[in-house]
Amino acid sequence: MSNALHLTDADASLTRHLTSDGFRLVGDEAAPDLALLGDARELDEFRSRYGDVPVIVLGPPESDTVDRVRALERGCDDFLARPFDYEELLARIRAVLRRTAASEHEVVVAGPIRADLATRTVTVHGQFVQLAGKEYELLLKLMTDPERVFTKEQLLREVWGFRSLGRTRTLDSHASRLRRKLQEADEGPFVLNVWGVGYRLLVAMRSLGTSASTDRSRPRSRPSAARSGRAGS
Repeated sequence: MSNALHLTDADASLTRHLTSDGFRLVGDEAAPDLALLGDARELDEFRSRYGDVPVIVLGPPESDTVDRVRALERGCDDFLARPFDYEELLARIRAVLRRTAASEHEVVVAGPIRADLATRTVTVHGQFVQLAGKEYELLLKLMTDPERVFTKEQLLREVWGFRSLGRTRTLDSHASRLRRKLQEADEGPFVLNVWGVGYRLLVAMRSLGTSASTDRSRPRSRPSAARSGRAGS
């Protein structure tokens, strides 16, 4: 598993524990595999420098649900308020790294959409589509079963890690941006809002497996099994 971590405002105890557990702490001189940021406002500057590196925000003690939602909407992968138990932080770090790490050349394909899990890149009919972290994870979740309608509750739990589900536009805003970006590469819509239920893709899964360097390993396409439905914005 990847082990290069970037920390801001790390105390000596946290640094010692992470080092003891095999993590390598890096500064600005190297791109990390994961970052622990002390403030969600650092996300934009960090991503402009390192790209789509997974981020866990370690929020202040007074953080509440609104702070957590806003940090997730800005694009962090997880949020943990101080003070926290080190074992919980360690589990969250490993969980995020498992989600973002992939074996070399592992690819998911659904219709014209192709997601390379090793490089975290997405193409539609070969055209590159730049997605933010949670847009990418939402797309991957929908691609696991394109004919299935995923409820909003499922997506908020499994993509955002929400434990309690209140009133939030997080999912809807990310789904809307994801739909727009995919449609900029090809006519859609690809992401269907099933009113009152949740979201699904409008393409059929073609393959889930590994991609080799030759065209012989690439799966044959099957006709789309898109169903009609009412699309939301």
